[in-house]
Amino acid sequence: IESVWWELAKMYNDGLLYKGHKILPYCPRCGTGLSSHEVAQGYRAVKDPSVSVRMRIVSDEDAQYKVELSGATSLLAWTTTPWTLPANVGLAVAEGATYIEIERNDERIILAKELLERVIDGDCLIVREFSGADLVGLSYEPPYRLIDDERAYRVHAASFVNMEDGTGIVHTAPAFGEDDYQLGLEKDLPFFQPVDLSGRFTEAFPMCEGMFVKQADDRIIDDLKERGVLYRLAPYEHDYPFCWRCDTPLLYYALDSWFVKTTAVKDQMIANNASINWYPSHVGTGRLGDFLANLKDWALSRDRYWGTPLNLWVCDECGETIAIGSREELVEHAIDKELAKRVELHRPYIDKVDLKCSKCGKAMHRVTNVIDAWFDSGSMHTAQWHYPFDNIEEFEESFPADFICEAMDQTRGWFYTLLATSTIIHGQAPYRNCVVTGLGLDEDGVKMSKSKGNVIDPWDMIDVYGADALRWYLYSSSAPWKSKRLGGDVVKDALYKFLDTLRNTYDFFALYASIDDFDPRRDVLVEGDLTALDRWIFSRLTKVTKEATNALDGYDVVSATAALDAFLDDLSNWYVRSSRRRFWRGGMGRDKVAAYATLYRVLMELSKLLAPFVPFVSEGIYQRLRTEDDVESVHLCRYPEFDADAMDTDLEGQMALARKIVSLGHQARNQAQVRVRQPLSRVIVSAGEDAHLDAEVVTLIDTELNVEKVELTADLSSYFGEVPTPNFRTLGPRLGPQANAAAEWIKAQSAESIREALAGGAAAVEISGRTIEIKADDVTFEAQLPKQFVLVEEGETRLLLDTRIDDRLREMGWVREIAHRIQVMRKDAGFDVTDRIVLSYEVGESGAGVMKRNRDEIASEVLATAVEDKIKGEQEIVQEFDVDGAILKVGLRRFDTKEG
Repeated sequence: IESVWWELAKMYNDGLLYKGHKILPYCPRCGTGLSSHEVAQGYRAVKDPSVSVRMRIVSDEDAQYKVELSGATSLLAWTTTPWTLPANVGLAVAEGATYIEIERNDERIILAKELLERVIDGDCLIVREFSGADLVGLSYEPPYRLIDDERAYRVHAASFVNMEDGTGIVHTAPAFGEDDYQLGLEKDLPFFQPVDLSGRFTEAFPMCEGMFVKQADDRIIDDLKERGVLYRLAPYEHDYPFCWRCDTPLLYYALDSWFVKTTAVKDQMIANNASINWYPSHVGTGRLGDFLANLKDWALSRDRYWGTPLNLWVCDECGETIAIGSREELVEHAIDKELAKRVELHRPYIDKVDLKCSKCGKAMHRVTNVIDAWFDSGSMHTAQWHYPFDNIEEFEESFPADFICEAMDQTRGWFYTLLATSTIIHGQAPYRNCVVTGLGLDEDGVKMSKSKGNVIDPWDMIDVYGADALRWYLYSSSAPWKSKRLGGDVVKDALYKFLDTLRNTYDFFALYASIDDFDPRRDVLVEGDLTALDRWIFSRLTKVTKEATNALDGYDVVSATAALDAFLDDLSNWYVRSSRRRFWRGGMGRDKVAAYATLYRVLMELSKLLAPFVPFVSEGIYQRLRTEDDVESVHLCRYPEFDADAMDTDLEGQMALARKIVSLGHQARNQAQVRVRQPLSRVIVSAGEDAHLDAEVVTLIDTELNVEKVELTADLSSYFGEVPTPNFRTLGPRLGPQANAAAEWIKAQSAESIREALAGGAAAVEISGRTIEIKADDVTFEAQLPKQFVLVEEGETRLLLDTRIDDRLREMGWVREIAHRIQVMRKDAGFDVTDRIVLSYEVGESGAGVMKRNRDEIASEVLATAVEDKIKGEQEIVQEFDVDGAILKVGLRRFDTKEG
């Protein structure tokens, strides 16, 4: 409070805090006026009754236009707030517009010519035309004559009358509405207010006394209809302000208020706003920029009990006013100085402190108002430090703030009030960057609202999916300023697609690291032992560190999460996938240590990169990986820094091509319906002139695609054959009925033979006993792929898969299928991955040779210490399956060391 008082006192002493009487948006439920930035938060589309009302002309003595009173000529006035009609004291017209008098159904009506077709249904007679200026001064009969004042009930020219809606004649009630109020001041209209501060009609309008004004619309409309005053009733959809606190429709009400003269610093605020980096930029230049361009003074005071008391004391005797800027100053001027030293600065306590007037010596009492709560939040940049009374250095180090973040609806709320107070007090913007967030929507796309009952409790989501899944969805789904749907399905996707992949990657490492007793302090990384795959994942780690850092420095969380998501996919679906056999093999050779050390380091760095996004999972992984030499929490670590020299762009390009080749290869296998465990001889790839692959990268492709050879070529055309095709455009017109026979002959020839026959430009051939001439133009040649190949392509990358399978490849596929089936049996039996087993089998004659020739390879794959060609003894699991027509029965049991 003391810091806010210091700010207000500075404003008052600089002439920027003043008392005024203005029309203010007023909440009858809260009992207080609202400032323009508060009103800006509460607009919504509503349908109100718009009425056109006959107001019979009673005198034209003061008007330029003479109506030749017949007793039936009326001005057709329009309003969207029927409840304000009892307070009518004038009508407004556009001075330069054209108005017409029409005759219809035995009555004459005056309205704007431009709006005739919108207002009048059916035919009418236009009696005459005239300008709006001719109507000024007319006297009329109001719908309710509630006051007797010669200044009332006349027509006036006003600039706010437009030709877009209504009748061109606007009902005017200075007690309600800024335009009406200003017109009342300008024309000296009487001020008539038949509504109290609770928004209810007073005894001044007996027909609706005690009714809330918005509820009185129907009664007033019915009364106008019964008396023949109502001409037209129609719904009118428009934006109307509601109280941002209690959702009550606001009334425009004439009130006394203290104002901050923000218009005096308007240009400086616009300049300071331009210095802020807005995310997205259009919020600063558009939404807030437009608001600042039409800035009004800040209605500061509130007639409430709770809030920061307005620090103004007024002398009862001479009217002297003083703004108190500190407790010390309060004590200095207080009559009871001991009370002032210890008093709580809130109401009602502060109201007991009277000051001594420096002019007349009489008592000064504090004004009863508190201030707009937005001034408190808008003073956060200063008041949080109790500046300038304490923490001077802390304030200077932290001001202006690096960034703030709030929802889109705070553009004209907190964002504005921070800017306004800081500009007035400190002369500059209070924050360098502002990140704007969108609204929360329910699963149907409707804005969440407590009043609608569609709010989702975040704890319900967290209990089911975890806080990290909710966080990752919010960060990664779209830019922060986009509105987001929230529901179980979308958060579930974040859990399963990202977080489960992260956990599974860690679990893979943890499982095998515990089996081999990997110790990062002992089993250190040796640069010379790194494979191409290791070097690639370190390069990718460096690149994603750069991408995430640059994105976050630019407040771009979506790009940061996208980069991290792509890296995790690379880590899980390529590095770990392609490295599994390195972890599975026995012992702790140098290659295996390199694989462990690489994955360990990557997971440690990844936990730090992800810590701001998914803090709980990141901490969980870090705690399980850290040694005694590491700091105790991932959130105490420095964010990783990237070294550009550590990136190997050539290797990353090769790996990207390798992954594309693998993807196309699997696609080709699917088209050919050849299972992945069946080895094939080769793939041929064309990927552009500059494409190249190192031997280690080729080996990765071999393994992943289960092919023996990868051939990289600049052109695939040599793998295609030629097929002669008849050209009916030449054959038909020339040969007529014989064209089809000629076409069949052409299709039956080989490309080589027909080229030879047509070497001279034409050939005479015998077809069905007739000699027919075939010319060179009669034949085209199309490229055709031999049946052994399947072609798939993506962009400039084209891949041919050779699907021929000989006996040797077929046996290799049989063996791998058997090994896979046995691995599934191990899992079904609940064996640990490290359990050694005894493998027993029985197979028919067709498969006996294959099992015998490959028993050692199968044993190595499935961790079998012994392979028996008879199922004997007690087995823990027995299954029988068909592999390419060979029936194989397999039994498994854990290996007992006593057997060895």
